[in-house]
Amino acid sequence: MRLPSTDVPSIIGEELNLPRKSVNATIKLLDEGATVPFIARYRKEATGELDESQIRSIQLRLESLREYLKRREYVVSVIKDAGAMTPELADRIEHTLDPAVLEDIYLPFKPKRRTKAEMAREKGLEPLARQIMAQNLPQVEKAAAKYVGMSNSVADTAEATAGAMDIIAEWISENEKARNIVRSRYMRNAIICSSRNSKAEDPDGLYTNYYDFSQPLRTCASHRYLAMRRGEDAGILKVTVSIDDEEMIERLGRFFVRPGATDECASLVRSAVKDGYRRLIRPSIENEMCAAAKEKADTAAIALFADNVRQLLLAPPMFGKRVMAIDPGFRTGCKVVCLDERGHLLAHNVIYPTAPKKDIHGATYTVCSMVDEFSIDVIAVGNGTAGRETEQFLSHLRYPRQIQIVMVNEDGASVYSASDIAREEMPDQDVTVRGAVSIGRRLIDPLAELVKIDPKSIGVGQYQHDVDQNRLKEALNFTVESCVNSVGVNINTASRSLLGYVSGIGPTLAKNIVDYRTENGNFRSREELMNVPRMGEKAFQQCAGFLRIPDAGNPLDNTAIHPESYGLVTKIAEDLNTSVNGLISNPRLLESVDPENYLNKTVGLPTLHLVLEELEKPGRDPRGDVETPHFDESLMSIRDLKPGMIIGGKVNNLTAFGAFVDLGIKENGLLHISQMSDSFITSPSQVVGIGQHVKVKVLEVDTERNRIALTLKGVDQDR
Repeated sequence: MRLPSTDVPSIIGEELNLPRKSVNATIKLLDEGATVPFIARYRKEATGELDESQIRSIQLRLESLREYLKRREYVVSVIKDAGAMTPELADRIEHTLDPAVLEDIYLPFKPKRRTKAEMAREKGLEPLARQIMAQNLPQVEKAAAKYVGMSNSVADTAEATAGAMDIIAEWISENEKARNIVRSRYMRNAIICSSRNSKAEDPDGLYTNYYDFSQPLRTCASHRYLAMRRGEDAGILKVTVSIDDEEMIERLGRFFVRPGATDECASLVRSAVKDGYRRLIRPSIENEMCAAAKEKADTAAIALFADNVRQLLLAPPMFGKRVMAIDPGFRTGCKVVCLDERGHLLAHNVIYPTAPKKDIHGATYTVCSMVDEFSIDVIAVGNGTAGRETEQFLSHLRYPRQIQIVMVNEDGASVYSASDIAREEMPDQDVTVRGAVSIGRRLIDPLAELVKIDPKSIGVGQYQHDVDQNRLKEALNFTVESCVNSVGVNINTASRSLLGYVSGIGPTLAKNIVDYRTENGNFRSREELMNVPRMGEKAFQQCAGFLRIPDAGNPLDNTAIHPESYGLVTKIAEDLNTSVNGLISNPRLLESVDPENYLNKTVGLPTLHLVLEELEKPGRDPRGDVETPHFDESLMSIRDLKPGMIIGGKVNNLTAFGAFVDLGIKENGLLHISQMSDSFITSPSQVVGIGQHVKVKVLEVDTERNRIALTLKGVDQDR
C-alpha cells in the first residue's frame, strides 16, 4: 500500500473493502459523538447501509490508526531533533503503516539506556568500531593500541577491542535489514514448544496435552497458545519459541562480512554478529513474535467470548409468567422465591428436599402452597450444586395448577447477589434471596438481568482471564450495548444497569432517568425525556429510538421509529386518509404506500423501509420463544452414562475446539469440533449455538477425570 498514511478514510476503506465515501461519513458521525447502534439503524443513507459489524470495524481501525499516527509524529520529531531526517527516510515513514517497520526505523535514534555499547562509546571506542566494521584493518591490535592510555578507562588492547565489538553488536542489532531477516525467519519457521516442569504438580491433569508438545508458531491454534501460556504462568509448563540459531547466525554473518575483508576483521565481525543476534536481536524479535501471537490469540478468544455472550443475552424471554425460582443446595437447603410477571419479589422460603435432611413432605407442602397462593406458571431451577436432584424432586410433584419446570444457568448469580446493584435493588434481603431472584429474572428476561453481571462471570467462553483485559472489556461492553439496543428497552421498567447500555445514555444519565421516574412516575412520552437532568439534544437524538413506552399517548413511542421520522409517518397517514393508529399493524394499508412519494434529501429508502416495517410490527422483539430441554430422568451422575447412549442436552458454551453440552448432570459433555459434522468446519458456531437443544451420542466416559466425550455424527436431530 502506497497511500499516504494521513489519508485515513482511504486506508480504512481499502483494508476493509468498503467505499471511501461510506467510511468518511461513518468517521464523521463517530467524531460527532454518534454511537455504533445509532449509526447502524438511523444513518443508513449517510453510510451506504453499513451494518453494525462494519461500523464497529471502522471504529476500531480508526482508533488504532490514530494511535499509530501519534506514535509516528513522536518518532519523526526524535529523528528531526537528531538532525538525521532525510527525504528518503521521511518518505518511508510517510508510506508505512506497519508498526514493526516504524520501530525498526526509530531504533537507532531511540534514547539508550546505559548499555555495554554506550559505555564503550563513553571510552571513545566508536572510531575503532568503525575501523573494524570497514573490515580492511591489517592489524586490529595495532589500531586498538592507540586507544590504550588515552584515558584511565581502557586498560589494554583486549579491552579496547571488546568495547568496539559491543558497539558493532549494537549496530548489527539495529540494522533494519538484519532484523527483517530474523523476523521473516521467525514468521515462517518459529517452533513453539512446551514441556512439563518436573518440580510442579498438575493434580487435575489440565495440561496433560502440553507436557511434550511442539508446533509451528504460525499454525498454533489460539486456544492452544493461550493454554500453554496459562500453564507457563501457573509454573506447570516451560514454553519456548525458537528457530535454528546456528543457521541464522551463519546467514547474518554472510550479510555483514564484506567481500575482501581481512581475516581478523571478518572473524571479529562474525563474533559481533553472534553476540548481537543472541543477546539483542533474538530476544527482541522473539518478544515481538510472541506478542503478535498473543494478540492474535486474544483476538480470536475475545471474538468467540463476545459471540457467546451475545447468544446468551439474546436468549428468548418468558414474559407474562409468574415464576418460582429455586437456588438449590444440599446442607443449606434450597432457597425458594416467588416473582410476579415483572420480576418483583412476592415471597421467599427455604426447603430441604434432598440429603442430608430430605424433608420431602415439608418441601412438597411449601412448594405446592406457594404455587397456589401466588399463581405460579413456571419453576426455574438453578443448574448448580443439587440442581439436578432438586429438579427430579419437583418433576414428580402434583401441582394445583399446570406448571412448567425449566433449568436455568446460574453462573454469576452469586456475583450479582453480593454486588452493589443487588443491594440497591433489594436492600432488605440477604444474598441467598438475591441469588434466587436473579435466577428467576433470567428466565423472565435474560437480557435485563444479565447486564447487571460482569460478562466474564456468566459462564461462557474460555481463557477470558488470560486475554488483554482492556480489549476484553471494550468488546464485551460493545456486545452488551449492541444486544440491548437491538431489542429496545422499556424505559418505565428498565433498571439503571440496563438503561446504562442504551445508546447515548451511560451510567450517569441512567441514574438521572431512574431518579426522575421515581419522583414523577412513569414516562408518558419520549418527549418527556428532555425533562431529565443532563438530557441534552445530542443524548436524546442517540437514545430516543431505542427506548419504548408501551402506554404512551403517541403509539410511535413504543416502536423503533425515531422521533425525527414522526413527521414522515404523519404525512403517510394523511395521504392515506387515516390516523397514525390506523396505520399500525395494518399490512394491507401499508402495502399501498409508494416509497417514491416520500423520498427527499433527508429520507431515503432505508429509513422508509424501517418506518414501514415498524408500523407493520410495532415494538417486535427479535428474540425467539423459550424451549425447555428434556433430560433423561434416569441419569443422575456421570456413572450412569455408557458409551453408545443417545441422550438429549443443551449447548451451554462454545470454544474454539468444540461445544460443552449440559446433559442434566453435574458434568458437561464435550462435543469436539471433529465430532460435529461429517463435513469440514472451521468453527463450532457453524453447527450449534448456545442454548440450542441437541441429541448426542456418548463416545467415552472418564469417571476419574470427570470427562465425557460426545458426538453428533449419526444422530438424528428430529428437525
